[in-house]
Amino acid sequence: MKNNIKYIRMLILIFTMSGCGDYLDKEPQDILLDEQVWSDPELATSVLANLYNRLQPFAGLEGSWADVTDTDLAMWSGQPIQQWRNERQNFPNDFRGQWRYGLIRDIQIFLENVEASQEFTDENRARLLAEGRFIRAYVYFQHVRSMGGVPLVLRSFTYDGPDSVEEMQIPRSTEEEVYDFISTEIEEIKDDLPQTGESKTRANRWTALALKSRAMLYAASIAKYNNLLPVPIETPGGEVGIPASRAEDYYMQSLAASEEIIQGGPFDLYNANPDKSENFYELFTNKQGNPEVIWANDYTLEGKYHSFTFENIPRSMRENPNGSSGITPTLHLVESYDYLDGSRGVLNTRTGDGDFVYYDNPEDIFANKDARLWGTVIYPGAEFRDNKVSIQAGVMVWNGNGFEIETSNSLGARYADGGLLVGADGPIGTTPFATNTGFYSRKYLDSRAGSGVPNEGSDVWWIRFRLGEILLNAAEASFELNREGPALAYMNRLRERAGFGPNSLGVADLDMEKIRQERMVELALEGHRWWDLKRWRTAHELYDGNPESPVAMAYALWPYRVIDPENPERNGKYVFEKKVAPRFNQPLFFQMGNYYSAIPQGALNANPLLVKNPFH
Repeated sequence: MKNNIKYIRMLILIFTMSGCGDYLDKEPQDILLDEQVWSDPELATSVLANLYNRLQPFAGLEGSWADVTDTDLAMWSGQPIQQWRNERQNFPNDFRGQWRYGLIRDIQIFLENVEASQEFTDENRARLLAEGRFIRAYVYFQHVRSMGGVPLVLRSFTYDGPDSVEEMQIPRSTEEEVYDFISTEIEEIKDDLPQTGESKTRANRWTALALKSRAMLYAASIAKYNNLLPVPIETPGGEVGIPASRAEDYYMQSLAASEEIIQGGPFDLYNANPDKSENFYELFTNKQGNPEVIWANDYTLEGKYHSFTFENIPRSMRENPNGSSGITPTLHLVESYDYLDGSRGVLNTRTGDGDFVYYDNPEDIFANKDARLWGTVIYPGAEFRDNKVSIQAGVMVWNGNGFEIETSNSLGARYADGGLLVGADGPIGTTPFATNTGFYSRKYLDSRAGSGVPNEGSDVWWIRFRLGEILLNAAEASFELNREGPALAYMNRLRERAGFGPNSLGVADLDMEKIRQERMVELALEGHRWWDLKRWRTAHELYDGNPESPVAMAYALWPYRVIDPENPERNGKYVFEKKVAPRFNQPLFFQMGNYYSAIPQGALNANPLLVKNPFH
């Protein structure tokens, strides 16, 4: 096993050189012996830190944040080199696949060495083992939601010649078995983890229960909705597909985990700011005493920061010419936020007779909307960093018979009357580094000056689990178990924070469509949408490759200033056009084979016991 420890020698230098200088001086500083690593709790904890850092968030704040453009929530408006995100004809067979057995092997080595070491106290050993097993369960969850059943490797292997290969060739467990493994692991480790929620970056009892809340909801959805397809996606051996008979049990497990967090955990919804719109934005950027966050991937300006703000800040506010405008929300997302009077969120751009609706200010069209919209999206006329964004596509000039559009190829251009012709933040045709949809992303954007500079960056954290998601998990599981009262209570708690009145939803309003809408608007741009549509088995229906679909295509909302001096009632006001975003050229097309990613060919070649996924 000591031959398997090279990765530890490297990461120990990364994580501990500055903090353990005297100790490291006792041996050559480019080598650490296995005995040293596993006899020092600080060094062992550094190995654990490396394992945490290797977890993939999917749509986090580092490279994968742009993956939200794979959904109906946003498109790409940034640098031209990533224009391919708007032009893919379908998703590859291995799209978002997982086969990270190198990481799983390193987790196993960690667990085996901590177990074997005699240098830890019983309490410290129990915690380190529980955290390692939590990370392993989390990684297996990432695998099963992508691949279905995978080999459950629960020990490390060392290649010792051709005769040792056969024992490494482990068949896939069933999809059901992998979810059951995750559930069992959490039950076995939760009492050995810290019982408080003080640490937001290391696993504790509540982090483990949050994973169970999410994972069991996924399992339940697959057990129910996969079996409602005309032809369920499954393999004869169960590597893919879960029996419908397991749905109720999985929903109950998810609900039990969720309710333990809701009723017994040290968490509450973030409500520090009486302005409900700003409050929702601050939920993601305020790290001081934030009661809603259960688990986060944190950053510090001293050494671990990210460039999310550099890549996504509005064009006119960018602090470096090589970034801005990356992911821009779609009209479909914006219209999914209802009005506070309970009416649907479709924006009113035309009258019944086909004329424009005229607004005094660009932001007026969004008045009385769900507060989560402002906290998630920067729309025309909204402020960021105490400045209004300048989003205007041109002017509408009345010629006596109708309107003519006049625009410019220059951002910030002025019209003949001295007023604005095109906004400094766009949109203009296919111009990069400016919004193409008429919107910018606000969620996770750093308002601190300097955070848009690449070599300075942002320390806003990425929230992996928060109470808002747990409430939605509980609502969905309750509804599926025919417990309408609790489902309504959990949803109304979130809606009241968003500006709706108490008990704004009643029994007559409650159905699965409403639950899915609430999940979409509350968790938008947080990395849930792709996986939710997969587990509900609706992705192929929404992303159907239809160029006329307002969901599969990225639609935009473009504002224009009206020029009609002869009609003072509308001259200088603002109108809006809904249109397909010009840079978006191909509708989203989710094929049935995308429900389970293809197993890498190298893995198939190395292990003849692996069963291929359907459609591959």
